Amino acid sequence: MVFREALFTTQRNRIVNLAVENKLPAMYALRDFVEAGGLMSYSVNEAGNYRRAATYVDKILKGTKPADLPVEQPTKFEFVINLKTAKQIGLTIPPNVLARADRVIR
Repeated sequence: MVFREALFTTQRNRIVNLAVENKLPAMYALRDFVEAGGLMSYSVNEAGNYRRAATYVDKILKGTKPADLPVEQPTKFEFVINLKTAKQIGLTIPPNVLARADRVIR
């Protein structure tokens, strides 16, 4: 499991390549890793978070004190699987797991 950390994000391609070369089934905290060739990720929906942030900015610009705004946690998550990578490392993803994925990269 590769966590969301600046060092890991900046070294994304190296980490993904190392996992694939060594046939390690790795899971990532960002969708970007899967798009770069990683196996799978389960993470917050970044676009949804940015929309929520824009709502907060709008309220603050209209006069709401930041201290009066509630703290929110993400409510929308996405599960992404890269089937090309699964095939490269010799892993078969069961159909019931594929059915749960929000996005499958073929």
